[in-house]
Amino acid sequence: MILYIKNMVSIRCLLIVKAHLEKLGIPYLSVELGEVEINENISEEKFDQLNTELRKTGLELLEDKRSIIVEKIRNIIVEMIHYSDELPKIKTSQYISQKLNLNYNYISYLFSEVRGTTIEHYIVTQKIERAKELISYDELTLTDIASKLHYRSVAHLSSQFKRVTGLTPIHFKKMRDKRRIPLGML
Repeated sequence: MILYIKNMVSIRCLLIVKAHLEKLGIPYLSVELGEVEINENISEEKFDQLNTELRKTGLELLEDKRSIIVEKIRNIIVEMIHYSDELPKIKTSQYISQKLNLNYNYISYLFSEVRGTTIEHYIVTQKIERAKELISYDELTLTDIASKLHYRSVAHLSSQFKRVTGLTPIHFKKMRDKRRIPLGML
């Protein structure tokens, strides 16, 4: 049986879900972003207990088919942008459609209706979050970050970055650098 979980976006979320499953004595086969495969059907009581525990941490079990599809779309995007070294070589719309084996027009409409934003806007937001993370690490140049996130140019990345955050990437980096305390100052 597969359980679908809303808002799982990080490795920390995976650990939280595993801990709750173990605490409630629910045996599982695997835990991935947005999904838990369990050995057998669980009682409604266990389902409700798990859902109550998950909600305390900002997660939630999904039952509605539309919400499950939207959560799968979100997880594909998060995994693609945050946890893959390279973005797909094909169009994102094709990639998502192939992963879900559903028509892109349908999933695009469904995502917009349920989330109140387009898939494209959600992707841009996630790419900018990833860019902020990479800028903070201070290991890559803006050119490298733009390339890694499949922007046509640094100018395109900078334009979207400013539109989403209100800051240029360089201003963001300077603000992050000011917050860091040198080790000698501790």
